[in-house]
Amino acid sequence: MEYRYLGRSGLKITEITYGNWLTHGSQVENDVATSCVRAALDAGITTFDTADAYANGKAEEVLGDALAGERRESLEIFTKVYWPVGPKGPNDTGLSRKHIMEGINGSLRRLGMDYVDLYQAHRFDHETPLEETIAAFADVVRAGKALYIGVSEWSADQMRRGQALARQAGFSLVSNQPQYNALWRVIEPEVIPAAKELGMSQVVWSPMAQGMLSGKYLPGQPAPAGSRATDEHGGKDTISRYLDDSILENVQKLRPVAEELGLSMAQLAIAWVLQNDNVATALVGASRPEQVAENVKASGVRIPADLMAAIDSALAPSIERDPAKTVSPAARPA
Repeated sequence: MEYRYLGRSGLKITEITYGNWLTHGSQVENDVATSCVRAALDAGITTFDTADAYANGKAEEVLGDALAGERRESLEIFTKVYWPVGPKGPNDTGLSRKHIMEGINGSLRRLGMDYVDLYQAHRFDHETPLEETIAAFADVVRAGKALYIGVSEWSADQMRRGQALARQAGFSLVSNQPQYNALWRVIEPEVIPAAKELGMSQVVWSPMAQGMLSGKYLPGQPAPAGSRATDEHGGKDTISRYLDDSILENVQKLRPVAEELGLSMAQLAIAWVLQNDNVATALVGASRPEQVAENVKASGVRIPADLMAAIDSALAPSIERDPAKTVSPAARPA
């Protein structure tokens, strides 16, 4: 497992991060989730990503229980704040000082930890003055409850405004967590150039396009039993936009590329993300320990330029590049 720096900081993280969105506390039983975390540790992954909103706090609890007994200093733990949690009252969401302060305390309690390495604004809050949000994050850092601050799915302009205020407050934003994969490239025109300028790097989620780039979904055929496309607890909704025969046909054109490299299509998708500019790590989840063992084989892979071009050519009609699709809700979600 290889390590990379997170933004313009001294923090090193594994280039593959184990994430537990849509799995821990919802899709898989706790003993299976624990086995997946153990598999990640055995594979050399030390960086773990979660959020308070995942399964309404249960995902943090499961991750904390699974990591209990591990040397805390040898781990990099990421969590997030913004989406509704708890009973979902009017102040149980957003990036107000109240919600951030209560959010970090709740996350630490559920994780069973004294601090997290990275605390992330899970979206941009249009209802809270940015000055208030950044001041609250500064206080979280000064209190030692988070070592670094990042954002998720912020636009280039939002990152610039946030970084300017953060530096005035005595810290820096080090990362952005966007959706990014060979099909979804909306961060390339504006967000990545801004991040490089600001000393931030990408913590990428959905490197396999919700499993679409694994190649298991075939044109003209029903989704495989037990796949994300058949999950009624949220998974089906997240992958629905990719379930189009023209996209499925283009994805299948990647199979010869993967075979030439001796990779599975899932490994190729992760390796593609890691080879792109400004990416610090790719988030990978799992519902079985074997998936973790397979995914980590993408670490350290180098794809030749001609094969990177072949991937672009195969997927070209299906690639989304519109930077306007990096957007946060106009109002706090209820």
